[in-house]
Amino acid sequence: MTHIVATPGLFSADAAAGFVDAYADLVRAVQGGVIRATATPAGKVAVVTGGGSGHYPLFAGYVGAGLADAAVMGDVFASPSSRAVIDVATVASRGGGVLLTFGNYAGDVLNFSAAADALRTLGIDTRIVLVTDDVASAPPNEPYRRRGVAGGVVVFKVAGAAAEAGANLEVVTGIAARANERTRSLGLAFAGCTLPGASAPLFTLPPGMMGVGMGIHGEPGVSDAPIVPAEDLARLLVDRLLAEAPANGGLRVAVILNGLGATKHEELFVLWRFVAPMLCAAGLTLVAPQVGEFVTSLDMAGCSLTITWLDEELERLWLAPAHAPAFRRGDAVGAGVSAEGRVEAPGPTAAPAPAAPVAWPPSTSGSRDGAALIARCLAAALTDVREAEEALGRLDAEAGDGDHGRGMVRGLGAAVAAADAAAGAGAGARSALAAAADAWADRGGGTSGALWGVALNAWAAAYSDAAIVTAAATASGARAAVDAVRRTGGAVLGDKTMVDAMVPFADALEAAILAGAELPDAWGRAVSAASVAAEATAGLLPRIGRARPLAERSLGHRDAGAVSFVICAGAVGRVLEAAR
Repeated sequence: MTHIVATPGLFSADAAAGFVDAYADLVRAVQGGVIRATATPAGKVAVVTGGGSGHYPLFAGYVGAGLADAAVMGDVFASPSSRAVIDVATVASRGGGVLLTFGNYAGDVLNFSAAADALRTLGIDTRIVLVTDDVASAPPNEPYRRRGVAGGVVVFKVAGAAAEAGANLEVVTGIAARANERTRSLGLAFAGCTLPGASAPLFTLPPGMMGVGMGIHGEPGVSDAPIVPAEDLARLLVDRLLAEAPANGGLRVAVILNGLGATKHEELFVLWRFVAPMLCAAGLTLVAPQVGEFVTSLDMAGCSLTITWLDEELERLWLAPAHAPAFRRGDAVGAGVSAEGRVEAPGPTAAPAPAAPVAWPPSTSGSRDGAALIARCLAAALTDVREAEEALGRLDAEAGDGDHGRGMVRGLGAAVAAADAAAGAGAGARSALAAAADAWADRGGGTSGALWGVALNAWAAAYSDAAIVTAAATASGARAAVDAVRRTGGAVLGDKTMVDAMVPFADALEAAILAGAELPDAWGRAVSAASVAAEATAGLLPRIGRARPLAERSLGHRDAGAVSFVICAGAVGRVLEAAR
């Protein structure tokens, strides 16, 4: 359990503030994350990483000379928003382009990819390298579907060293990709982790059992097995990784034995006593092996083993100097740090620009009434989702990271505040809903935040600031929202996502309105259709997203995204009925 908490919903922000204060000589806070405080020359490639909080020292602990230039920091186990990625990368950029490198999780891919597109439109050359080292999450012939685990540490290290040495963006990107292709990891969990403020862990294991192939966001393992003595644990990890050694990988390897939060160094040293001889017996030479905490999952008990098969260039970069809060190697003099570790020159600075007052487009009184209605609908949805937050988290934890309820509350809270502010300032229906959509995406983070932002922005486009909210426009907006979510997330019916509830909802709403039903009645029929569909997701196996590697665990449980959609839609229905 996470015992030291001020306000659970602000845990990530509180931790980030303390981190920046503790390491003020190395990192500096910017909107959305941290950047290195040490000097970076003009023209240097900026290596930017990031993801959800709860994994320290990943990601912020690796910001510093010879490593990452910046880290984008989302809430606990939730990817940062695309807005946060844009903000951090823009400050970190020094004219040589930006490499975004992060774990292969749906929310991160959605948000970082959207940010990369936006950065390119700003004239910042931006590349992406996904970390896909987890051998348990997909078969060898589908490496692009694998999750990122502790292999990201190696990828960040060699990419950062190459960028520090002056390599251009093409070369840095190629080096990061090659390191990822030559890296394999496997994790074991002995006990689940608990979100700050929660009363129970995200998942539990039967006494004497461990989860094999767990993920760093609290996902349980892909299978359970009895806990065995250290030598057998070592054999399990080593044999699984050596079985997937890359072709022509060579015999020199970087190795990381990682504790996941509650497994102490002494335990890891016991395990290393068996891991190292097994690797050497396989003919491998261990190059600067690392044992300790490098990627954690709050208070999860467990460990992971990572092996990177090095070539001559990767070995040189792996051994190159680095100076970050959580990773220090060699002498980083010449990279903005003195021999004593003092900052010699400040890094890039960017004073936050004052928020400009929003100039809303002209609106009619009828559209302003629609904006007020939208704000009430969102507020009702927030009330209902808050009540269901814990239940949604439990659903999500069956095969995911258990943060869906918390993320929905976070995103909806921001959406309500934005819609209230817009409506209060005289915005019309289209502008108010678009403002809510952007706020949800920015604050909610993760996959659900990105998709709800996309959905509501598409829905907003069906309305007008110069006309009343009509039933026909509402049906058109629902259809546009479904299309936008499917286009962005890639899900189709049967994939066990919120699309499984959205599609029947839009179909029923459209049909009822075409048949002449008033909006409250049509909406009620749509909610009923979506509710039936959400219940039916219990019989589906997830085919995309974070739950896919744990598909069998998900069987018999409803999809959290589909359920939360129905909760929101039901709340809106009550408001529409009351406004009839």
